[in-house]
Amino acid sequence: MILADSEEIEEECRILSKQQQREGYKKNMSSKLSNFNGDGSVAYIKRLLVLFTIALMITAGVSMVEHNLHGSVVAAATATSESQQQQQQPQVMPAAGFSYADVVSHVSPAVVTVHSAIRERSAQQFPFMDDQLLNQLFGQRKGQRQPQQPNEHMAHALGSGVIVSSDGYILTNHHVVDGAEQVKVDLTDNRTVDAKVVGVDAPSDLAVLKVDATGLPVLPLGNSDIVRVGDVVLAVGNPLGVGKTVTMGIISAKGRQTGLSNGSFEDFLQTDAPINQGNSGGALVNTSGQLVGINSQILSQSGGSIGIGFAIPSNMAKTVMDQLIKSGKVHRGQLGIIVQKVSSDIASSLNLKESRGVIVSQVQAGSAAERAGIKQGDVITALNGAEVDDPNTFRNQIAGAQPGASVSLDLLRDGQKQQLRATLGEFSPVKEKGEDSDSGTGTDKSLGTGKLGVGVQPVTPEVAQQLGLPAGTQGLVVGQVDPNGPAAEAGIQEGDVITKLNQQNVKSAADLQSALLKSGTRPALALVNRNGQTIFITIRPRTK
Repeated sequence: MILADSEEIEEECRILSKQQQREGYKKNMSSKLSNFNGDGSVAYIKRLLVLFTIALMITAGVSMVEHNLHGSVVAAATATSESQQQQQQPQVMPAAGFSYADVVSHVSPAVVTVHSAIRERSAQQFPFMDDQLLNQLFGQRKGQRQPQQPNEHMAHALGSGVIVSSDGYILTNHHVVDGAEQVKVDLTDNRTVDAKVVGVDAPSDLAVLKVDATGLPVLPLGNSDIVRVGDVVLAVGNPLGVGKTVTMGIISAKGRQTGLSNGSFEDFLQTDAPINQGNSGGALVNTSGQLVGINSQILSQSGGSIGIGFAIPSNMAKTVMDQLIKSGKVHRGQLGIIVQKVSSDIASSLNLKESRGVIVSQVQAGSAAERAGIKQGDVITALNGAEVDDPNTFRNQIAGAQPGASVSLDLLRDGQKQQLRATLGEFSPVKEKGEDSDSGTGTDKSLGTGKLGVGVQPVTPEVAQQLGLPAGTQGLVVGQVDPNGPAAEAGIQEGDVITKLNQQNVKSAADLQSALLKSGTRPALALVNRNGQTIFITIRPRTK
């Protein structure tokens, strides 16, 4: 009972104490509020607002920290999950982060250095001393030095190559080993071994070598057809003999034709990966460690890399390589025609609705094209059902077929659609005529002031012989070109022979003027024989 009373008394005291505290708080607040006047009240309110703002910022900061910590944990968990999934999936040749070291370590052993020894003869220092005509003109001098006999020496060339089979077959460029009497290869294991030239193909600038070795590292061939502009590539070779070097770039363009090689079957991959002398025959690889090209050429005014390099696509290289290994020779199909792109001016001259296809500017006598009925001026629009737009691509497609293969050609002739079938012949390189033939034909050089801006004269048998034209060639030889006239702007040159204008034979100036009237407001379409080859050139005549 006493204990209970004591507990009740203590509870009443606590309640009373709290009531007194509340009363004191109210009085204190009332006292403070009663002092809120003038500047003092404003200052106090400002202090309260500052304290309140600080409290809010602290609260928000704690929330953000908790959120970031939570996000980091989730991101780490996600990365761990993705890493586990990647480890479960097979990787071809991944690049670790931004490094291509794994790719390089994989492909580098299969890229070798190629040394070629070529026998050269130095020029005779006094080649004209035995010339009877010069002796008659200038007389024989006493005490004259006798001409030195030409001497021979060995020149050494350096390039690169790619091992494509473990038993020693190596791909390189034709120009690396052209004319070589001795070829040696530096392997990655520091051995230098003799190499045999299995076969060469000048038109594609490719060659296959063979070394007597087994168990060699091999660089697998990729599919160059699926390479895209913008893909990252690595160039591996021995530039300038400094040793094996790797450079990086992208595929800048596809289907390039430079006209710099000995042949004309070009379908280059263009890259800005630095390529220099000595890189020829080396590897252009993708980031999966696959060979997509054989480095071959550069365009440069200085002789060094300016970021314009060219590589032979791996698919073309494989086709050539397989044939060289099998028979030592490459067999290609041939139609026997020369074609050029249908420009908008050519399309306008022919009244075509679209600028597409390739126009036949020349048909070789006795060729597969002549037997199939293809004629000069035909516009080929499709090959085996696939559209044709680029002359170089069209030529490579024909060459990629075997001799004896049958192909289907869609074409336009006089605005009418036709379809022909042709059985391909076998390609044989045609020796080009020399560029040093005298274009001074004794023609009338008086400058024509007509609508074309050319001076012309009929082709006589004597003129044809001087120009190296086939007997019976008819047309008008260009004696002079107004440098400011329409013909010069179109590319007409002195020595060109205009055989047709607007599909009409021209043998005189009157024929030329008559054919020119057919143009109206359209460009005139001239068929021109230049150094034995015929091409179409469009000329926009003067209107006044």
